Parts: sequence; C-alpha cells; structure tokens
Amino acid sequence: MVRFPSDGKRVDFHVGERIRERRAELGLTQEDLGGTLQISYQQIQKYETGANRISAGRLFEIASALDVGISYFFDGYECDQPDEPLPHGGHNRAAIELVRNFLEIKDETLRSAVTTLMRALKDHDGRHVNGTQASTHT
Repeated sequence: MVRFPSDGKRVDFHVGERIRERRAELGLTQEDLGGTLQISYQQIQKYETGANRISAGRLFEIASALDVGISYFFDGYECDQPDEPLPHGGHNRAAIELVRNFLEIKDETLRSAVTTLMRALKDHDGRHVNGTQASTHT
C-alpha cells in the first residue's frame, strides 16, 4: 500500500488517478488530452501521477475537455484511507487502444460479445486451449 506524507499529496494523487481513469474511459492518450489543453503529454503525465499540482483554472479546463464536472475528480476520495496506484501505472497503451476501439463499436450485440470474450480470456490462464498448449506469438 502506498503511504502519502500529507493529505494534500493524497488529494493530488486521487485527482490524477481520476483524470487518468476518465481519459482512458474516453479512449484518449496523454497526447490527445495534452493537445486539447495545449500542453505537453509530459505535463498530463505529471498531473496524472500527482507529481505536479493542478491549479483551479487548469482543473476546470481538464473537466471541460473530459466532459465532466469538477466534482468528478473528487468522487470516491476518502480522507481516512490511502489510495493505491493502478496496477499497470496507467501507462498501458494497449489498454487505451482497446478502450478506444471498443467505444467505436456501435452494435450493442457486438459490444456484448466482445465483453463476454474479454471476461472469458481474463478467466483463462492462457496456457492451454482445448487441452493443447496455446501458442504464444508476440
């Protein structure tokens, strides 16, 4: 579990995580969001990790770009409980691309089928398929 030296730092981290979650939900890269805000992707990365604090004005711009209210970034924040970072650190481009492509599927039946497939793949250990060794092409 990650321990934070101050409540202010914990809030910065939580807000950054919420920015990352919403950006990924929309299928945006750090470059996409940075371009919209006319700042570098490195700055977005610093906001998302809590390394840099976000001014009230910038938070308003980010909320607008991500189509949420300011309160969205504070939803789920609990003063008594430290946050834990995402296991992939939010730097997984494959996950962002997967979300982006999934959101482009308009047919709800296909979306449901993809969701079912993803659950099945998640639950499968990937080592054996129908009793035979699965290939591992990279």
